[in-house]
Amino acid sequence: MNIETHTRIKDLMHLLLQSYRDHEEIIKIDTGNQLNRSALIDIIDKLRCIIFPGYFGKKSITSVSVEYYAGDLVEGVLFTLSKQIANALRHRADCGGSDSAVAEKAEELSYVFLSHLPQVREYMAADVSASFDGDPAAYSKDEIISSYPGIFAIMVYRLAHILYELEIPLIPRIMTEYAHNVTGIDIHPGARIGHHFFIDHGTGIVIGETTVIGNYVKLYQGVTLGGLSTRGGQSMKGTKRHPTIEDNVTIYSGASILGGTTVIGAGVVIGSNAFVTKSVPEKTKVSVKNPELQYKTDEHQRWEYQELQQEGFWDYVI
Repeated sequence: MNIETHTRIKDLMHLLLQSYRDHEEIIKIDTGNQLNRSALIDIIDKLRCIIFPGYFGKKSITSVSVEYYAGDLVEGVLFTLSKQIANALRHRADCGGSDSAVAEKAEELSYVFLSHLPQVREYMAADVSASFDGDPAAYSKDEIISSYPGIFAIMVYRLAHILYELEIPLIPRIMTEYAHNVTGIDIHPGARIGHHFFIDHGTGIVIGETTVIGNYVKLYQGVTLGGLSTRGGQSMKGTKRHPTIEDNVTIYSGASILGGTTVIGAGVVIGSNAFVTKSVPEKTKVSVKNPELQYKTDEHQRWEYQELQQEGFWDYVI
């Protein structure tokens, strides 16, 4: 490295260190309490193997070995998750207590979380059935479990929602944002979603924090269940900002349902690209009137071409 390059790097580091001093709110140093995102992703992978044993992972399992297989995974999740929850709790202003007290609380919360796994499996079995029943392109439930992005996003949401309900900071959002990154489906862990939930394709779906979704609901790609406005910022925290979707509702691609007081009644069908900001009574069909389409035959186009040519519009004809 020549002297000029060394000097330029030194000048850059001076500016960077000054930036660190000026904006301490976005730097974390001298602390061992940081969450490990890689560890959380590994936890998701292990939980996926626990929920769908035999579908994922490197080991082949049998009816004899499944107990030991699942037991090993549960032990690994408990150990790693307890550490991550302890680190997350230390981010809370009301954390209090010694490190040992925080670690003990984190382990207890991990046990509570893991105790919900049978319920998560029950919900996921219903979600897989809803996906199979609702998608004529699906040839088997194995295909859905192994490859459908909607099932992965729903699974991560259901796990993250339990942690959210246990008031564990940071971790639930990291989990659902990881699923968002992988699938393009953005489900806030605070949303409440019933059983037999079906997401078809899924890319671009957004489900906000205070959304409530009933049972047997179907969403297609590009659907937004969002807030009318976020201009209030933090002052809106804790308010119902997102819609309520009742049972047996189908919402087709590109539709936006907005507002905390907006209720979509049971059995409603929302058509593609609809923009809904008011409640819809049950068993109603909402659709956008299609724009008029024009079709021209080759012969019509040749006639139009000749007419334009005769009228001196040659330069405008492609």
